[in-house]
Amino acid sequence: MRSRLAARSTRLALAVAAAAALAATATPAATADSGSTAARACATNDLTFKITSKTQAGGYLLVTAKAKSGITCYLEGVFPSASFGSAADTEVQPVQHSVSDDVVLSGAAAYAGINPKSTNNENGRLFEKLHLSVTGDEDNFVTLDLPHTVQVDRPLATNWHADPADAVPYS
Repeated sequence: MRSRLAARSTRLALAVAAAAALAATATPAATADSGSTAARACATNDLTFKITSKTQAGGYLLVTAKAKSGITCYLEGVFPSASFGSAADTEVQPVQHSVSDDVVLSGAAAYAGINPKSTNNENGRLFEKLHLSVTGDEDNFVTLDLPHTVQVDRPLATNWHADPADAVPYS
């Protein structure tokens, strides 16, 4: 009986020693990561926006987002929260059905394409402004002047992309 208890206590001591060794090797890695300067998610007020009109794909609005001076953040690879008015039917819907890569903004830009009229009919209403925010920060939207009046009917938007060529909203 005594030898069985000795064997158990030896196994227990080895298990404790192994756990301590694992904890010791894991601690430096955790310490190294805690000092990193990983980018945080962008808030709407971290960014400046510009809208330009493009003729490709039947015409769309290219939204360019840049981080303000001294800010490093990232935009998730999802479509922006945007609407042309306060009615639900003027809110943009995703043209892409999967998440794209996040775009880190620090001297770089992110791009999203918005097709204000995805229908092939005469329906829609005219708008001169776009209400825009980043996903998760919808309470802090900005209102942007459009380069021209647009007719809006079932608007679609791409995800944020690092390359403007990827932000063409083919529907």
